[in-house]
Amino acid sequence: MNRWDFDIERFCHQVEAFHGHVAPGVVVGGFMVNLARSYIPEDRLFDAISETASCLPDAIQLLTPCTIGNGWLKVLDFGRYAVTLYDKKNGHGFRVFLVPERIHEQSEIGAWFFKLKPKNEQNTELLMAQIKSAGETLCAVQTVQVKREFLEKRSKGKIVVCPVCQEAYPVKDGWVCKACQGGSPYDVSIYSGQEMSVLESGKSRYI
Repeated sequence: MNRWDFDIERFCHQVEAFHGHVAPGVVVGGFMVNLARSYIPEDRLFDAISETASCLPDAIQLLTPCTIGNGWLKVLDFGRYAVTLYDKKNGHGFRVFLVPERIHEQSEIGAWFFKLKPKNEQNTELLMAQIKSAGETLCAVQTVQVKREFLEKRSKGKIVVCPVCQEAYPVKDGWVCKACQGGSPYDVSIYSGQEMSVLESGKSRYI
């Protein structure tokens, strides 16, 4: 098993700069990712899976080459705090997850993780001290075989212009883009004819 150099204090500084503050979830995630990395040979190309969208993806992006942007990190929001690093070619990997019984043994970690206390009642100093002290002992590791569908490179394919919004999108998504199919996060359709602000060359205009 290959061991990586992991400095928790240096990592906490990185977390603050990248995540915005030293979040307990990212710090715990750092120990998890470091443990998973230790099972991956140094010369092996690997991808990552995060089973939660909260905090853990940032730990992965800080400690590995896997990011959401380069497509090497897949976020599957199952709500489970687990990370898998796996061989890009054959899908063989190692999944690290938090063990509930071990979390309960640490009073402040348990209160934080299981939401037993409101955030303003948590002892942040004690929580971080317990996380740093417990480290990898909160975790367990299992070998996994990632499904072939996750190993295949996915291309956007042909790009066309949506007949509704007039913006480019992958034609494989349908005859109109996903946003115009009802997936838009906005209350008002961009192209409903209502007044909207458009920034163009640093100036605001209305259409």
